[in-house]
Amino acid sequence: MAEQEEFTDINGNPIQFSCQDFSPFCREFTVSSSKLSLLRVLMFTCTVWLLAYTGFYLTQNTAVLSAAIMVTLLGMLLHIHFVKVDHETLLIVGSLGVQLSSAYASGRESTTFIEMSRIKDIVINEAIHMQRIIYYLCILLKDHTEPDGVSSVVPLFQSSKPRLNCLVQVYRSCQEIIGQTP
Repeated sequence: MAEQEEFTDINGNPIQFSCQDFSPFCREFTVSSSKLSLLRVLMFTCTVWLLAYTGFYLTQNTAVLSAAIMVTLLGMLLHIHFVKVDHETLLIVGSLGVQLSSAYASGRESTTFIEMSRIKDIVINEAIHMQRIIYYLCILLKDHTEPDGVSSVVPLFQSSKPRLNCLVQVYRSCQEIIGQTP
């Protein structure tokens, strides 16, 4: 059963959240960000090229125009391939572990797997960012040298940054699965 609702990110932009149950011990959560805005790309391109034409007018050097075109194209390609995330997925399998996936606008995917034996807990944490308190979901990894310690924190949904109401749904569902794991 797939459940679809609309939520917003910490900046108020719409995001899509879906939860899919595969079994009582396996769930997948997907948070999809808004698509790449053609208007923002057009505004960025026009701004860079207007600055380049101004530089060309003042210097009469065609290298300025060529450099502006190359910087714009290279910047867009790098942004699409390394920065702009279309959707992030958290797949939790009770006794096995957690798989984190990010799909970028270029089609590139990044996947990380964390074994359940390394996971101490999944928590909602808070941080102060730009004079605002934001909440984020994270996985606490066990410290093997100290039984009650945490070796590191792995933040989830770093690009989409969903608000607390979305994070609570994921948190409760993850705690339900972790609680059933022997």
